[in-house]
Amino acid sequence: MNTSNQQRETIVVIGNGMVGLRFCEKLIEFDRNKQYRIVTFCEEPRAAYDRVGLTSFFAHRDAEKLMLARMEWYEEQGIELHLGDRASMIDRKNLQVTSSKGVKIRYDKVVIATGSYPFVPPVPGIDKKGVFVYRTIEDLKRIIEYGANSKTAAVLGGGLLGLEAAKAVMDLGLETHVIERNPQLMPQQIDQDGSDILVSEIEALGTTVHLNANTEAILGNGKVTGIQFSEDNILDIDLIVVSTGIRPRDELARESGLEVGERGGVLVNDHLQTSDPEIFCIGEAALHGGMIYGLVAPGYEMAETLAANLTGGDKQFNGTDLSTKLKLMGIEVASFGNYQASPEVSQAIAYNDPIDGIYKKLVFSKDGKRLIGGMLVGDSSDYGMLSIMAKGDSDLPCAPHELILGKAGGAPLGDLDTMPDEAQICSCNNVTKGAICQAISDQGLDSVSAVKTCTKAGSGCAGCMPLVTDLFNLEMKKAGVTVTNHLCEHFEFSRTEMFAIIKTKQYKTFNQVIEKHGKGHGCELCKPAIASILASLWNENVLDDSHHTLQDTNDRFLANIQRGGTYSIVPRIPGGEITPEKLIVIGEIGKKYGLYTKITGGQRVDLFGAEAHQLPEIWERLVEEGFESGHAYGKALRTVKSCVGSTWCRYGVQNSVGFAIRIENRYKGIRSPHKLKSAVSGCTRECAEARSKDFGLIATENGYNLYVCGNGGTKPRHADLLVGDLDEETAIKYIDRFLMYYITTADKLMRTSAWLDKLEGGIEHLREVVIEDKLGICDELDQRMQHLVDTYQCEWAAVVKDPEKRKFFRQFMNTEQTEPTIEFVSERSQSRPADWQNEFVDLENFRMLDGRSFAEHEQEKDQLEWIQVGMESDFPIDGGSTIKYGKVQIAVFNFASKKEWYATQNMCPHKKAFVLSRAIIGDQQGTPKISCPLHKKNFSLETGESLQGEEYKIQTFEVKIEAGKVFLNLPSTNILDQQLATEIGCKLATHCSDHVAASAEKHANTKELVSAS
Repeated sequence: MNTSNQQRETIVVIGNGMVGLRFCEKLIEFDRNKQYRIVTFCEEPRAAYDRVGLTSFFAHRDAEKLMLARMEWYEEQGIELHLGDRASMIDRKNLQVTSSKGVKIRYDKVVIATGSYPFVPPVPGIDKKGVFVYRTIEDLKRIIEYGANSKTAAVLGGGLLGLEAAKAVMDLGLETHVIERNPQLMPQQIDQDGSDILVSEIEALGTTVHLNANTEAILGNGKVTGIQFSEDNILDIDLIVVSTGIRPRDELARESGLEVGERGGVLVNDHLQTSDPEIFCIGEAALHGGMIYGLVAPGYEMAETLAANLTGGDKQFNGTDLSTKLKLMGIEVASFGNYQASPEVSQAIAYNDPIDGIYKKLVFSKDGKRLIGGMLVGDSSDYGMLSIMAKGDSDLPCAPHELILGKAGGAPLGDLDTMPDEAQICSCNNVTKGAICQAISDQGLDSVSAVKTCTKAGSGCAGCMPLVTDLFNLEMKKAGVTVTNHLCEHFEFSRTEMFAIIKTKQYKTFNQVIEKHGKGHGCELCKPAIASILASLWNENVLDDSHHTLQDTNDRFLANIQRGGTYSIVPRIPGGEITPEKLIVIGEIGKKYGLYTKITGGQRVDLFGAEAHQLPEIWERLVEEGFESGHAYGKALRTVKSCVGSTWCRYGVQNSVGFAIRIENRYKGIRSPHKLKSAVSGCTRECAEARSKDFGLIATENGYNLYVCGNGGTKPRHADLLVGDLDEETAIKYIDRFLMYYITTADKLMRTSAWLDKLEGGIEHLREVVIEDKLGICDELDQRMQHLVDTYQCEWAAVVKDPEKRKFFRQFMNTEQTEPTIEFVSERSQSRPADWQNEFVDLENFRMLDGRSFAEHEQEKDQLEWIQVGMESDFPIDGGSTIKYGKVQIAVFNFASKKEWYATQNMCPHKKAFVLSRAIIGDQQGTPKISCPLHKKNFSLETGESLQGEEYKIQTFEVKIEAGKVFLNLPSTNILDQQLATEIGCKLATHCSDHVAASAEKHANTKELVSAS
């Protein structure tokens, strides 16, 4: 039944932190009779946020991402929330709470959830400018602002929060020191041996750790300049973060006459009652059993216990599990169960590996039958299973040492699938395996974040997230679905995370990134993604030596690969405006090279059918005539479409063509997670279709309306209005920020429309970021965009002017000869590729010129000879080029990062296209491979076998290097021609030569006609 406010009891919750919010949530869940009205006071300017995940704010600078509940939720639940207003007095006699803003609320019950405050040691000079605590989002904002003008930072305190703070200031690019007065780090969680490993790993990251260091004074004249440890021991420092522990916020309880502990904390019983039976205390402010709990999990358990009791339950809080799992400065640290059990009741087994930086100590019952606790440093991958074992009463499923060293034969420690449903996965929120599985099934949850939102698993300390993720992936696997947002097997990070890493660490090459944050040698998935990030940040030429073999074939050859391995060329035509003279130039080029010509949907001209070695020659003519690259090949701005606007159209109200040209010239060449399209319409009749673009402008009488995140394609989406009636300068300012925010935060190959759909807060959040500078990052976004604009260069012109770059467009590295690689047919007075004979060319059906198959040839052991095919410098680093040997094309690969060379046939058997030398090289689970640029068919460089389980394979050849010369171990040209010179290759030499000659003759006749006219 519903009860009016006059009949309901009022509970005043003082404090809207993580624990205060959890109490509100649980009370609403348990209060089925609507017995209570909830009023809560929040001293901070924003509602409850994830204080455990505070460090992530340094990466995204978005407070909204840390929020634990939407503001609308409080309204929907009828919670009266007073933000930025501290409860300053509890009048126990008159049952009234008064706030600092003068709000007075009569109560029936009060719940104190005021948490704690950072303890700041009374060191001389601690009040100087440049000294900060690490507790709230506002604290972090101040650290970020001050850190922008600092070079060195020190963190006082080597506990959990101290190391979190050290990671934060290190990510700001500051030289970082950790100051700990004890002989070890994290004395509450790990022992001396674990600390030794942790110190070693932290210092390997470039942070200096000072143990047994007592800070005697903070030096400086008004602002911090150093720390004094003793008379002659001074450390020069610009910024200090104090993280030396916490103290309970019990001052309101003291002033109200409630009993508090001698060293602080509001005294409570097992029902969380204070000395006043109508006032309760939970979280870090509560003193229970002589203990203050500084973790979120006990606070959550207190909140749930109290909410249950206030709605008719009879639960007791008897202490709780203190397990923690964190990643501190990138180093995994975990402790669980009774990890500090005395030797009288336990035995321990320890594993210490200082070489790999791993320490594990497991504590067992005296008889060795049960696991009761443990600590893990450097590798906490088994934390989830081990912590569950420690909570249970069952005997071990194996010998104690096997929990550290593993079972014989590599069997897993435990099976998540057979784990009982009642097993607790999340101790912070008491979420069981069964609850998670049921939520995934019943509610159709399709992501780990959805599981977290729905069940609250992982929303506390987040230590259980690996286990939650494993459980989610297991359920998805059962349903036949595989989910991951990692770039690939080589990087266990999303694109967004990789962008942040590369930006923070200032990495400039792929090799730097994979050496520090990946494994293996990369592949066709991660190399282009990292290359795009590097281009988006530093805007170096994509064909520079350290970048060009990272690119997909389109970016590597600055043109779009088409059927058969030829390329199409799209010159930039800003806004779709072109002169007759430039149209004639395009026509002349098309005729000279026999190119198929078509108008694109983006108001440009596409020229199809160019061979890779022809590209620099074609670009040279285009550049001479004033054209630039149109970047149709890149994940970059393609076009800015326009209507004629007010210059010609009777309905036009703004000069849409002029603005479109300005926009296209500003953003040309900027690499992004996916392609970008834009349009400018001169009036609301919308002829340029601006609302179907990634960003579009529609003219009004007062300026332009700016729309974002639309697209056509398979899932059309109308763009959303970001802001209206803008002048051109303001519109460009907001487009700058929108694009850079997208480039910074989107996942790989994610269009703007999908990005906005997944962006928490949607268009409103985007508006707050771009227009209101909610995150305080607009200056950075502006500067990064201006850097990209200022460093633009036409990539075609760069190749034309650089002989070294032109060299890698040659068809063959060992000869200046060229030969056609595709058969053309005529259609509607133009040429196009002949139809593919088969959709699939398998190994059995693919016959050589002599009528025999690969298998039949491989049965023969022909005599081989070492043939020099070039010099090392002829072949790109970590890439391939083609050599000609008789009638055969062979792809030679310099796998420099692996220090190996490989060679294969150049023709991909899938579609008989001579393209394999243009493949991205990498590895797949350790096997060196190439990925065909046409359809991503992957082949082993060692065996030639398909790595996708398909039946066809490629021929491989032995390579050796002597004195800088490259040799292949080959049979005679006659024998190899019989094996690999395909029928199509022989026919093409005649057919395509005739075709080009005919085109040239037509071109000559046309030039005569033009001259005559």
